[in-house]
Amino acid sequence: MEDVAREAGVSGQTVSRVVNARGYVGAATRERVEAAMQRLGYRPNSAARALRSGRFRTIGVVMFSFSSYGNQRTLDAIAVRAAQLGYALTLIPVESSARDTVAGAFRRLEEHAVDGIIIVIEAHQLDEADVEIPDALPVVFVDSNRTVEHPFVDTDQAQGARLATEHLLDLGHDTVWHVAGPERSYSAERRREAWQATLESRGLQVPGALVGDWSAQSGYAAGLRLREVDGVTAVFAANDQMAIGVLRAFREIGRDVPGDVSIVGFDGLPDAAQLWPPLTTVQQHPERVGALAVDALLAELDSGERRHTPLVGTELVVRGSTAPPRRR
Repeated sequence: MEDVAREAGVSGQTVSRVVNARGYVGAATRERVEAAMQRLGYRPNSAARALRSGRFRTIGVVMFSFSSYGNQRTLDAIAVRAAQLGYALTLIPVESSARDTVAGAFRRLEEHAVDGIIIVIEAHQLDEADVEIPDALPVVFVDSNRTVEHPFVDTDQAQGARLATEHLLDLGHDTVWHVAGPERSYSAERRREAWQATLESRGLQVPGALVGDWSAQSGYAAGLRLREVDGVTAVFAANDQMAIGVLRAFREIGRDVPGDVSIVGFDGLPDAAQLWPPLTTVQQHPERVGALAVDALLAELDSGERRHTPLVGTELVVRGSTAPPRRR
């Protein structure tokens, strides 16, 4: 830094302000310092800065699955928000929710000297693993309310499922069948419970839910079963990919969508609008969830306050896959 100060003709304090982005430095002076840093090949020592500030400017992320659309978008949002605030990410993917696997991820993050951890693992998976969450660092859960001890950020799963079910009922369908996500999934459980509660609140028949694994193939398998059931006119699938599979199952035997059966998905996949017919879906906002998770983590880091954020709302996007039922 002394070399840079001499090269730029400024004080060491001015160089420090530029390097640490603290205090006012005029634009011309800043450009002169940055040009001197470039000429001399100077790079700030992050370890030394961490010792001075007590911050490593790094956030750890533990994530179980990259296969789901929501997780991909959430991770992208976490990375973008962290970068905006001057933080880098250390990502530890885990192949299973086994206790040793998840505990190992926490140990690795502590070794990487992170300031806090964001955990994107289904609640049931963590419960079954019986993992002890480290108390030495701020921790925020995403898409899970496993514990009230730590902040969590989540989509309002129940609101989204209620919107989908009410939409089909308001069109005049007698009941709504449901293709649910995996039984161990927190998100799938909340969507299934809200679907059932909505039907019960109107005094309607609650058909048995069919369970898939989030894939279009499992949705197709559920659709094969549903098309053999007499009187199925409305289906709510717990994600768009399974809804696509249901759509295929009905269309390949000549059942018209939405004339014979209406279908609603959940997620808001961009390509859902390009299907035929375009898919009615519940739009969730993983970009908001990811950004709020970073903000909650840094709030605890800055003040020690554990900020419990409100659930992130959803919207129903009505397209061509839903319509009133045909009356015979």
